[in-house]
Amino acid sequence: MEPKVTERGEQPYVAIRSMVTMQQLGERLPPLTPQVYAWLDARGVDSTGPSFWKYNVIDMDALLEVEVGVPVAAPQVGDDRVLSAVLPAGRYAEVLHVGHPDSLERATAQLLGWAEREGLLWDVSDEGAEERWTARLEEYLDGPEEPDLNKWRTNLIFKLAD
Repeated sequence: MEPKVTERGEQPYVAIRSMVTMQQLGERLPPLTPQVYAWLDARGVDSTGPSFWKYNVIDMDALLEVEVGVPVAAPQVGDDRVLSAVLPAGRYAEVLHVGHPDSLERATAQLLGWAEREGLLWDVSDEGAEERWTARLEEYLDGPEEPDLNKWRTNLIFKLAD
């Protein structure tokens, strides 16, 4: 892993939000990605990058609030199923992880440890037992088209405090 700090501009996106437990992540979220792309296709809107999971609230003992998102060129008008939002501009810590999706938890822990050693602070707030993140993303560069899960590439991208 070679983490780095990058400056990113605002990024509009559309997403479906879901409340899941850690055990439900792999079952409930993957089917949402095709639904977001179908929503965009029905409106003639193209994505501008790979899909991602955006972790908003992390409460490991209860529920996670996760958005399955796709970046777009301009803000869209959402509906009762798909929301439209914007990832904020600013500094982000990111690292490319190559390996099985099951190893993302370990890669995330390594990124968090690296940032702590570098004295970097996350753009996160505590709400009781919950951590609310401004932008904590898993950006999926590979998927079913790459059958070897050990070769999957995933960018971990976390917003740093201003």
